[in-house]
Amino acid sequence: MTNSRRRRLLAALALAPWVPAWSQGSAAVPPRSVAVPVGPQLPLPLWSAPGPARQSLSLPAVEYLDRNAPDNLIRDRLVRHVASPCLYPFPAAKPNGLAALIIPGGGYKHVVVDKEGFETAAWLAERGVNAYVLLYRLPADEWTSGSRAPLEDAQRALQLVRERAGTDGHSAGKVFVQGFSAGGHLAAWLATGGGDATAPRPDAAVLLYPVIKLAGPFAHAGSAQQLLGNAPDPTVIARHEPDRFVDPATPPTLLVHALDDTAVPPENSLAMLNALRAAGRTPEAHFFEEGGHGFGLRYAVGKPVAAWQTLALEWVTRKLQADRAPREP
Repeated sequence: MTNSRRRRLLAALALAPWVPAWSQGSAAVPPRSVAVPVGPQLPLPLWSAPGPARQSLSLPAVEYLDRNAPDNLIRDRLVRHVASPCLYPFPAAKPNGLAALIIPGGGYKHVVVDKEGFETAAWLAERGVNAYVLLYRLPADEWTSGSRAPLEDAQRALQLVRERAGTDGHSAGKVFVQGFSAGGHLAAWLATGGGDATAPRPDAAVLLYPVIKLAGPFAHAGSAQQLLGNAPDPTVIARHEPDRFVDPATPPTLLVHALDDTAVPPENSLAMLNALRAAGRTPEAHFFEEGGHGFGLRYAVGKPVAAWQTLALEWVTRKLQADRAPREP
């Protein structure tokens, strides 16, 4: 993505009409096959060859699809059956010391590339943050590591972002994770170590309408089914709910949710908020009256929930003491 393309994209987002919550993520046209997404730099592979192993050699090939029409400047691409997990770098022209590991959602069925990935990465890069969008493996694709495949990718991605600190101009100790929906579950899982006290954790976590509960009335059934299969044992569920692993080592955490979210109810963020407070952490949370699910940047335009990205960046800047405050757009 060139700088001119990035500017056109951000301008188009600013003028994009608001889409009602009930239609967010629904397709105006049938998804169509598209080329491999391209960022401003070549993607960074997470694993050296031969890479992670699968249990079967007859699984579906990777799919790159777009849910928007070809003449729409704003893309809505997704990737299914991710075979080669990677990071898409969005370098800042003038780095302020911060780096963001961005984890898009997709219900663990696919990974949304643009709405919660490239668009937020471009926005952050414009404001001095080196951003890296994670394309992670999906658990239903029969990886040998099963349901922990996405977590393995997130942990390796965090390590890679820190390793690139000297090269890319950010601090290895100022890396935050920003996750959306099922990507918010993965970000929260990463921030709590997945139950492993020695696992690497980010320096701060921003969780956008995150999936936290995988059972009960507030669970996101689609994410739970893709991650754990049908009718998982309660002990298996417990090993995958991030609020159960919050401890005093959990990094500073910001939660953002819309109260009218019917896909992933705000009780998910409340569960994480309560767990953080019980562990002696001091989280920040913003609950907006309207916004629905999956608002990202494009569906927040013109509504109070549009403040979330600036609020989040100001919070991260304060917590991690960036070299300078984010500039106004």
